[in-house]
Amino acid sequence: MATIDPVDLTSALVRCRTITPAEAGALDLLGRELEKIGFTVHRVPFQAEGTARVDNLFARLGDTSPHLAFAGHVDVVPPGDTEAWTRDPFGGEVVDGMLYGRGSADMKSGIACFVAAAAAYLAEKGAPARGSISLVITGDEEGPSINGTQPLLRWMDENGHRPDACLVGEPTSVERNGDMMKVGRRGSANGVLVVEGRQGHTAYPHRADNPAHRIVRMLERILAEPIDQGTEFFAPTDLQVTSIDIGNPSSNVIPAEASARFNIRYSDLQDRDRLEAWLRARCDAVGGSYRLELASSGDAFLTKPGMFTDLVAGAVESVTGAPPEASTSGGTSDARFVKNYCPVVELGLVGQTMHQVDERVQTADIVSLTRCYQTILDRWFARPQNGA
Repeated sequence: MATIDPVDLTSALVRCRTITPAEAGALDLLGRELEKIGFTVHRVPFQAEGTARVDNLFARLGDTSPHLAFAGHVDVVPPGDTEAWTRDPFGGEVVDGMLYGRGSADMKSGIACFVAAAAAYLAEKGAPARGSISLVITGDEEGPSINGTQPLLRWMDENGHRPDACLVGEPTSVERNGDMMKVGRRGSANGVLVVEGRQGHTAYPHRADNPAHRIVRMLERILAEPIDQGTEFFAPTDLQVTSIDIGNPSSNVIPAEASARFNIRYSDLQDRDRLEAWLRARCDAVGGSYRLELASSGDAFLTKPGMFTDLVAGAVESVTGAPPEASTSGGTSDARFVKNYCPVVELGLVGQTMHQVDERVQTADIVSLTRCYQTILDRWFARPQNGA
């Protein structure tokens, strides 16, 4: 059985210009490598009405439980000002032990590490007598997330590919490789508050209704006290105002409308409906006409401590010498969709440079993460076969 160099594969993937939703040959490359080591590869495109088509890849080796899946995305954000980069953002160059390029941290390295780990496991142990390994790779995680992981997971479920557990390769480490794994994620909701008033002359305020004054009072009430105190695994819910807009060019005109935008990162004590009720109670206390829109991209979730979290943590400790911190910090990821089907843990490289100019990772960390993933595979198939 052939082995795969994870550094070389990461470089090759970085050279594919996979700005969402372009596939740019990355899935072709992965498909060829996976077929070489025995996986059956499916290309599964989706295109919801009014959206761009997204190519996705599902590959599986084996057809029985226990089924361990790996989920990731090949799409990347744009590089920005390419003149600000010291290296070609799509060159995949290795310089002084660092691999440069857009997607090197987020998260083409994670995908390459898992493919290399699967190849190393199969070369050493052969195909498992019982059980399956699969890869769930999408092309729109950095975009609207409509035609990728969500419909691909539904397709998997409908076609008998529901996994027993899933490892997501997002860059979760903070200072050193393997120092943090994500066992859940906070919920995220974006809100718009529009306060409606009555325009008038500033010299005659009694003839007008100033929405700027009322929106300030509403925001003051919203920010005056914590929404909650958090839980054992989640920090307190946090609301951040991101803009306050009136759009009034005149200094002697009371405006007709004022708006504010905000983002809420919330604990598992909340959901969208609870948050909306909490916000409306504070706006109603001020009074007057207003509109409130609140859209959640995913509620908080937690993979509770158990077999799978212990297996991943133990594998990391055996490679790095220290167990990872179990965290729910950071933004959202496709794990918010995976959790509806099976237990999910996120484990990946240090993500300090993701989405930045000169995004890069240490090649030694790529090798180390590959060893972590291979150890997870070893322990997954060595354990008593009684489910996840």
